[in-house]
Amino acid sequence: MSDVIIVAIISLAGTALGTFSGILTSSKLTTYRIKQLEIKVKEHNDYARRLPEVEHQVARNNEQCGRVPVLEERVKVLNHRIEDLERCEPREK
Repeated sequence: MSDVIIVAIISLAGTALGTFSGILTSSKLTTYRIKQLEIKVKEHNDYARRLPEVEHQVARNNEQCGRVPVLEERVKVLNHRIEDLERCEPREK
């Protein structure tokens, strides 16, 4: 065989090997990323499923205690402060 044909066959083999190894690597990476996304989706679904239960328990606890939750009280205080600041005139120095 001539040298040109041998070089062409070696080039073909190298190209094919590089292409297939690239495809396999890409496939492995895609599979890994899909598995990671599935894990994140599962965590999110668990959280989304538990959240209404927790909200219901918090509401029930607030009803049993008969008092305003701390965050709502803080919001009321902040609203009063804002109203006071809006009513005040700027002081002159």
